[in-house]
Amino acid sequence: MAERTGKGTANPITSVRIRPGRQKNQINFMKLTVSFLLLLFFCHTGFSQTKQTESVQQIWAGYFNQTLFSNKWGAWVDLHLRTKEDFTKNFSQAIVRLGLTYYVTDDAKITAGYAYVNHFPADNHKNISMPEHRPWQQIQWHTRFPKLRLMQWFRLEERYRRKILNDDALADGYNFNFRLRYNFFSQFPLSKKRFQPGTLSFVVNDEVHVNFGKQVVYNYFDQNRFFLGFAYHVNKHDNLQFGYMNVFQQLAAGNKYRSNHVARVFYFHNLDLRKK
Repeated sequence: MAERTGKGTANPITSVRIRPGRQKNQINFMKLTVSFLLLLFFCHTGFSQTKQTESVQQIWAGYFNQTLFSNKWGAWVDLHLRTKEDFTKNFSQAIVRLGLTYYVTDDAKITAGYAYVNHFPADNHKNISMPEHRPWQQIQWHTRFPKLRLMQWFRLEERYRRKILNDDALADGYNFNFRLRYNFFSQFPLSKKRFQPGTLSFVVNDEVHVNFGKQVVYNYFDQNRFFLGFAYHVNKHDNLQFGYMNVFQQLAAGNKYRSNHVARVFYFHNLDLRKK
């Protein structure tokens, strides 16, 4: 979740002198943030317990890169590989996502791009992979405090998923729907050297996905991803995030649900290619 300063690189938060009134407001804001995230967690777990769901165990590995070319323009790349079940049994998805980013300010940016998704063989296409083409647009912004980092984004996706003829063959044409995603990400430092290289942060993250479009019949709610884990700050620009994520998903039939218990490992890498 890259942030940049006026120089365009990821910005570790350092200790600053804060006026008493402002410090009180920041403490209240942190309490409100923690309460909101805990509420999301209990609502999420409570809702999943009231439904008959199948449970699977997966590993999600991801690499994220944001590269600056100038003060206003940069590139976005993220790569993903996900297992299917029992943590290490088979694969479920591979994703390559590319984008071009325009920096509105140091803390706000707009990105548009394309993603290719390979859905490995599954229940309704047991012997063949299903390709998906996914243009996407996103607005992302950061909020920084001495003891808290926040990142949020809204992402719109146009999903073109190849039609399936049978277990062994693809059909002509694509199924299409839109999907809107809202991501709320927070980091809390676990040492006095806040967000400095070699330190850990506690991470709480929630992302909700909503489907819409003519071909969506039952599952307007697509899924919710709730993550608890840690970020190890490798240097001032990069960090390794690892922890547990629960993905609660409503399937296309509308009356079937899946709870994915995920071991998630993401690496965030930031580059600055501007002339010094």
